[in-house]
Amino acid sequence: MNATEEPAKGPVRELLRSPDFLRLWLVGASANAMRWLEMLASGLFAYEVTGSALAVAVVVAVRQLPLLFLGAFAGAISEAINRKLILMTALMVAAVTSTLLATLATTGHLELWHVALGNLVSGTMWTTEMSTRRRMVGEAAGPHRIVPAIALDSATNAMTRMVGPLLGGFAFQWLGMKGAYSLTALVQFAGAFALAGLVHTQVTRRLAVAKIPAEILEGLRYARTKPLILLVFGITVVTNVFAFAYSGLVAPLGLGAFHVSPALVGVLAAGEPTGALIGGTLIAAGFLRTDRPGDRRLAFAGGSALFMATLIVMALSPSYWLALAVLIVGGFGTAGFGNMQSTLMLTEAPPEMRSRLMGLVTVGIGTGPLGILAAGLLAAPLGPRGAVLVMAAVGLVLTAGLSWALRQRPPTPPSVPPTI
Repeated sequence: MNATEEPAKGPVRELLRSPDFLRLWLVGASANAMRWLEMLASGLFAYEVTGSALAVAVVVAVRQLPLLFLGAFAGAISEAINRKLILMTALMVAAVTSTLLATLATTGHLELWHVALGNLVSGTMWTTEMSTRRRMVGEAAGPHRIVPAIALDSATNAMTRMVGPLLGGFAFQWLGMKGAYSLTALVQFAGAFALAGLVHTQVTRRLAVAKIPAEILEGLRYARTKPLILLVFGITVVTNVFAFAYSGLVAPLGLGAFHVSPALVGVLAAGEPTGALIGGTLIAAGFLRTDRPGDRRLAFAGGSALFMATLIVMALSPSYWLALAVLIVGGFGTAGFGNMQSTLMLTEAPPEMRSRLMGLVTVGIGTGPLGILAAGLLAAPLGPRGAVLVMAAVGLVLTAGLSWALRQRPPTPPSVPPTI
């Protein structure tokens, strides 16, 4: 081992020796894998039942729609209620929902509307991820280890987006919906119980529901004074609406355009996360310089642009295997985008504003279902390939425009001081 390798690996080893960080990291990894498993399985079920790309898009979009409407409220609430309790409750509710769906599938009574409703409930629980568990990860790591902690957690999240669809494709093909949902229920119950031993101290504020809208607006006012934070919000919205919209069409692309089995649809869905896992690991190990705001900005915006460019190539691909390879390359872009999304927010915002701003980032992520629905509507006249092509091309243009416009804008002092 040479001298340059030891400092890079040191922070990760140090983080993994922290029991609280390790617990949060492992619970997040397992729970997120199950979420992605359910999303793919529900999409395959919808396409099998209806044969409609729009139906698939609707079922997948319902899972993410709560992020749009409740993400900011989740951020404000996580400052007033113990985050450990919020996280355990979210896992338990999702586990019970999966149990009910598995029971319906086992008895032969599972219908598409059951799956859509289950996605809505579990998606509501998912709104707490960014402002609760991800913030707790940063708190457990400490201020001096935020960058490697978020990089490791983001790389792991990429792994869950790879493992989840793989398991979903194989589970759906071999075990059906009853097997897929039984697995997710068991893992989520286990995660909730594992969190019982977590030591988490938090200074909470009095929960004043009537003040939550004002606090959200205060977060928005603060964000307007920081071009870099505005860039995070703007590109988060564009990427989730125009790039990640492809996730709602993975089943129609695999089954209808490339004519492969459900298991290979899962492999296709795992392509981009595979590249993101490799890229995130390189960032966590220190191979990509991210110690300056300019470096982080480039990794964030440039990563988003790379992902959209590869989606255009994937949509034009004549073969399944070329499409898979291109998506893996695109994953390197989402690694930069995903890592810097949280890192920029946690390093650029003051502590008393972070949950609110992370909640607003969740709202940005929650705009994704609008893109999925738009892609589903475009797929009717253009086919799934054409829909992905149009969405990614528009997103690429918007990303370039936002990056240029906000780079020209200097920061301004906040007009309203943050409240504690």
